Amino acid sequence: MPPLIHAPLWRMILDATIFGVTGIALLIVGYYIWELVTPYNLRRELQENKNLAVAVVAASFIVGMAIVVAAALVHIG
Repeated sequence: MPPLIHAPLWRMILDATIFGVTGIALLIVGYYIWELVTPYNLRRELQENKNLAVAVVAASFIVGMAIVVAAALVHIG
């Protein structure tokens, strides 16, 4: 079995940073698309009306998007 060749540390840190920033950017874009698609204003529902149900749905959406983005980035790298 041949020995594994690893990239230099700086390259791994750079790749992790690029993938992390890309993932966060995709999450933000997904959030704003979701904000445009839904019939209510998410921020108003959360801040003014203190709507717990909307908070749970928003958290679920963010976690779901994060899982999809992470899976996509892992397969790219």
